[in-house]
Amino acid sequence: MRRKLVTLLAGGAFVAASGAVLAHHSFAMFDQNNPIELEGTVQEFKYISPHSFILLQVTDKDGGTTVWNLEGGAPSALARDGWTNATLKAGDEVKMTVAPLRSGAPGGSWSADKVKFKDGRPVVVSH
Repeated sequence: MRRKLVTLLAGGAFVAASGAVLAHHSFAMFDQNNPIELEGTVQEFKYISPHSFILLQVTDKDGGTTVWNLEGGAPSALARDGWTNATLKAGDEVKMTVAPLRSGAPGGSWSADKVKFKDGRPVVVSH
């Protein structure tokens, strides 16, 4: 009886943990149906697992600056597209299409094929 109870509890813990993992990978917080264009200066490029980030300084209509926190793919996925931790550096000016946060906060998600330098050059020339 004790063995069955331990097995049942372990199985329940596994099921509960697997739900948290699936929830972590949800992109429901991003409005993928209404992408927006951003143009700004890279403040920081975080090439870290499990997701990379670009902190982008964007000039507002009133002349102020807002830093957008933009979540990208895993470094392993970006590497397949030619990205490295040195692909973007602070001060680089870029244009990118992002799926904004549904909340309206300055953030969103980006993909490697939707980022280019301000002058139109691709950030990475694909294979």
